[in-house]
Amino acid sequence: MFNQKHAKRRDISELRSQRWYAPETIRAFAHRQRSQQMGYRREEFLGKPVIGIINTWSDMSPCHSHLRERAEAVKRGIWAAGGFPVELPALSMGEVMVKPTTMLYRNFLAMETEELLRQHPIDGVVLLGGCDKSTPALLMGAISMDIPAIFCPAGPMSSGKWRGQVTGAGTHTKKYWDQLRLGAITQHDWVELEGAMTRSIGTCNTMGTASTMTSIADAMGFSLPGASSIPAADSRHPQMASLCGKTIVDMVWHDHKPSHWLKRENFLNGIVAYMALGGSTNAAIHLIAMANRASISLTLEDMEAIARKVPVLANLFPSGEQLMEEFWFAGGLMAQLRKVSTFLHQDAIGVLNTPTSQWIEQAKCYDDNTIRGLDNPIIPLSQGCALAVLRGNLCPDGAVMKSSAASPVLRKHRGPALVFDNHQTLSDTIDNPDLDITKDTVIILRNAGPVGAPGMPEWGNLPIPKKLLKQGVTDMVRISDCRMSGTHYGTCILHVAPEAAIGGPLGLVKTGDIIELDIPAGTLNMLVDDAELARRRANFAPSHTVFKRSWAALYQQHVTQANQGCDFDFLLAGSDIPEPPIF
Repeated sequence: MFNQKHAKRRDISELRSQRWYAPETIRAFAHRQRSQQMGYRREEFLGKPVIGIINTWSDMSPCHSHLRERAEAVKRGIWAAGGFPVELPALSMGEVMVKPTTMLYRNFLAMETEELLRQHPIDGVVLLGGCDKSTPALLMGAISMDIPAIFCPAGPMSSGKWRGQVTGAGTHTKKYWDQLRLGAITQHDWVELEGAMTRSIGTCNTMGTASTMTSIADAMGFSLPGASSIPAADSRHPQMASLCGKTIVDMVWHDHKPSHWLKRENFLNGIVAYMALGGSTNAAIHLIAMANRASISLTLEDMEAIARKVPVLANLFPSGEQLMEEFWFAGGLMAQLRKVSTFLHQDAIGVLNTPTSQWIEQAKCYDDNTIRGLDNPIIPLSQGCALAVLRGNLCPDGAVMKSSAASPVLRKHRGPALVFDNHQTLSDTIDNPDLDITKDTVIILRNAGPVGAPGMPEWGNLPIPKKLLKQGVTDMVRISDCRMSGTHYGTCILHVAPEAAIGGPLGLVKTGDIIELDIPAGTLNMLVDDAELARRRANFAPSHTVFKRSWAALYQQHVTQANQGCDFDFLLAGSDIPEPPIF
C-alpha cells in the first residue's frame, strides 16, 4: 500500500490531464467529445486521474505475449481506485526475434515512452515490460518525462526440463548447440529440445539480462517489492498487475514522481542486487543510461566497487544450478536482499513511499541452497565477481567481464591475437579445420560496437572452434566491443571502449599481436610499443558500414559509447521540455 504519510494530496485541478479535459473551450469540448466517441460515459473520465498503460505486447515477443491480459488486470486496479485507464501500445522488442539486435532500438522505445506520455493527457503511468532492453528503455523514458510511474515486470517463464535435466533458456541452448556440433546429441534430440525448453509465457528463466534488469528495477524501488520474482504464469502475477493499477492512482494524487524519490542510493541498491544475483554484464550499460536520465553520476568503477564486496549468492543459471521459478518459491528477491541488507541504503524509498528496510523486514527464505547468504556464496569473491572492469592500452575507457564466469587458468593469460573484422567472417571461418588457432589464442571480434555494428549486438560469447572443442577446450579468452547475453558464460571480455569503429585501440590490433590479460590486476593490454601503435593509428581507416538514412543513421550519429550508457547524446539530461501547448 502507498504510504500517504507526509505526502500532500493534490486537487483534481492540479493534474496535467485537466488541461485537456476541464476548460470550457472548444478544444476541451473536442477532447471530451472524442472520449465519448469511444463509448465512455462522461462520468467515467471526467474528474479522474488519467493513467497511461505503456504496453510492449507483441505477437513477435513471446516474453510479452501475455501483456494484453496483464493490461486488463492493471485496468481493474485503476478503475477500482477511481482512475481512468488508457492503454498505449509501444515498440515491442522481443530479444530473439528482433534483428540485428534489440539494443539498436532501446533508445527508440525510451523516446517513444517519453513522447507518448508527453503528447497525451496522462497523469501517471504503469510500464508493462520485462524482456532485456524493454525494462531500461521504459524506465529511461519515464524518468525523463517525470510523472508518477510504476514498473510492472512481465515475469520469468516456468522452469524447463529435458529428459530429467534442468534446462534454462539461452544457457542450455548454447551448451546443447556445442554438443550438436560435436555429435554428442542427434538432430532428433535437437528438434525435441526446440519444442521443450521454453514451456510458458514470460522472460528467460535464467539470471539473464531480463531478470537482471527487472530485479534491479525492483531493488531500486520502481516496482512493487518482490514483483520481479513472480513467474509470469503464476496466478499471483495478474494480482500484482492489478495492485500496480491501484498503486499508481495513489501515486498520482500525491505527485510521487521519480524526481521526488529516485536518488543515487536507489541505484546503489540496484547494483547490490545485480551483484548478489550474478546478473548480466548488460546491466552496466543500462544502469549508466538510466542514471544519466536522472542527472545522477554513476560509473563502471561505482559498480565494480560493490562487486568486490558482494559475491554471487543466488544459485541461478548460468552461475548456479536453479531457475527463476525455484528462486521465487525460495523467497524471491526480497529474501535475497535481506541477506545482503548490510550493503543496502535501507532508508531509500520507492514507488510505495516506504523505506527499503520495510520491504525486506518481512521477507523469509525457504531454501538456503537457492538463496544464499554471505557465508555461503555460490561463487566466492576469491573466484571472481559479477562485474570486473578492465583498463589498459586496449581499452582506455574500460571493458567489462563477468570474472566469476572466467576459467581459473585464464585469469592471467598471454596469447596471440586472432582478429576478425566482422561477425560474418568469424562465422564463416571459425570451424575451418585449417584455422591457425590453439587454446592459447585470444579471439578478437571488432566493428561490433554501438557505432560499428550498429547497435552493439550480443555476439560477445564468441564460439570455440570445433577442432578445439574436440580436444576438450571449453573456454578461451575472447575480446570484443559488443555485448553478450546474460544467459552465457566464459572468459569473455566485452564493451571495449572506445570501440574499433570510431578509432579505438581495438581497431589497431593485428593477428599475431600478443594480448595480456590480468583479471586480478584489472588490466588488458596489447604488447605493442607506442611508436608502432602511432604508426598504425596514422594509417587507420574505418571499415564499418555507415548508414545514410533510417533509424540506424540517427543511431550512429548520436549514440554514446558503452562506458557512457549507449544513450543518445541529446537525451542525457533530465526533462526540460515544456508541456505541449493546447490550441
